[in-house]
Amino acid sequence: MAHLLIPEYGRSTLGEVLPAVAAHLAPELGSSDVLGLAAAKRYVLVMVDGLGHQLLHRTRARAPYLAELLDHGLVLTSAVPATTATSLSTLGTGCEPGRHGIVGYTFRAMNEIINALTWDDRLDPLDFQPEPTWFEALAGVGIAVSTVSLATFEGTGLTLAALRGTHFVGLDDELDDQTRVDQVVAASRAGERSLVYAYERRLDHAGHGNGWGSEVWRQTLDGIDAWLEHLRGELDPDTCLLVTGDHGMVDVPGDRQIVIEDTPGLLNGLDLIGGEGRLRQLYAERPDEVAAQWRRRLGERAVVRLRDEAIEEGWFGKVEPSIGLRIGDVLVALQGDWSIMTLTRPGEFTLVGQHGSLTAEEMCVPLLVDCLGRGTSPSLGRA
Repeated sequence: MAHLLIPEYGRSTLGEVLPAVAAHLAPELGSSDVLGLAAAKRYVLVMVDGLGHQLLHRTRARAPYLAELLDHGLVLTSAVPATTATSLSTLGTGCEPGRHGIVGYTFRAMNEIINALTWDDRLDPLDFQPEPTWFEALAGVGIAVSTVSLATFEGTGLTLAALRGTHFVGLDDELDDQTRVDQVVAASRAGERSLVYAYERRLDHAGHGNGWGSEVWRQTLDGIDAWLEHLRGELDPDTCLLVTGDHGMVDVPGDRQIVIEDTPGLLNGLDLIGGEGRLRQLYAERPDEVAAQWRRRLGERAVVRLRDEAIEEGWFGKVEPSIGLRIGDVLVALQGDWSIMTLTRPGEFTLVGQHGSLTAEEMCVPLLVDCLGRGTSPSLGRA
């Protein structure tokens, strides 16, 4: 039996976080706080890449600080696909993927497959993703808006497309937690009202390389929990700390990797292969035939949808005509712990933890709130 978690865009996704913050920092922008956040004049938002709600709940004994906040937090969802590029674009713009157009990890543009993380220099980020960000809006009305992240991310295509509009504070060493805390605290004290966005990627890397069930992943969570608690202790008492994730993760055993090129019939009729192992986006001249073949071959291991079917079900929210062709003609959302691999992406075969599909393990992310040094209880979606 297929299990799909369709995002409730406008109500309980990552796209509602910054409008909720803006409702308190800058009421003149006219946004609303559908999440019921605590009012403050200073917010710090930490994005922990790969911090799924269900993963944190299952390993809460390893993260006592986050576990305490979990009891009073929200359960949000990522957008579709449950992948970093799409999630960060949804967070930054407040728009569903059908509007901002970053519709996956890899997808079709310029009649070829592009990688949204590494970007393509032929694409102008501001033209390719023209929706304004909430960072731009807040900075435009005098809020001190900063990003604290790895220095190598400054000015990249995805940063400009999804997260533009902030004063960028570069971190040279992601293992230097004290410097990161100092940078975030200093940025939070800028101006009369402030928002700091901080990005943490180590948990995602540990999950991809070793699986979320590994001791490596859990030790990484230990460290992140400790630096977040330290950060809370260093922030001014009137600063509100928010912690969220961009997606969860599923561990995929090697014998659950289905290889397109090695499976009879799956390669037939394909022009391009995009997406990632847990949600493939297929491009074909005869999508009906491709979808029918994939349904026969995969059975209950995957949910196969034509583009129009997925759009009608609400996977990508409202889809602008200019964005539609970026989405796969056929979408394959894996169930259980299966993945669909392709020999054209050999590096993906090394990934233990994977994500992208519409399962609760991948889609659900926490929004943890610590104001005045204690967990607060927003009014919606109690964890």
